[in-house]
Amino acid sequence: MCKQNQEMEVTIVAYGIARDIIGTSELILKVDEGITVKDMLTLVKRKFPDFEKLTSLLLAVNEEYVEENHIVESGDELVLIPPVSGG
Repeated sequence: MCKQNQEMEVTIVAYGIARDIIGTSELILKVDEGITVKDMLTLVKRKFPDFEKLTSLLLAVNEEYVEENHIVESGDELVLIPPVSGG
């Protein structure tokens, strides 16, 4: 018998251009348990294709930078970090 993945909720927080792309500063997504940061970025880019236009996009988990193979857990807060410009 195949075990089905359970869904969990994670919060996506967005600033700057990332907020403009998703249309809000906070978004709750239901995803499968065991999803990695890399998979989350792929999912976000699929839901919001304008992210593909950015030169970079990072994802912090609970205010910490993590490796892309980091497993996201239920209740985690993920922050989209778009490229920073300035001068």
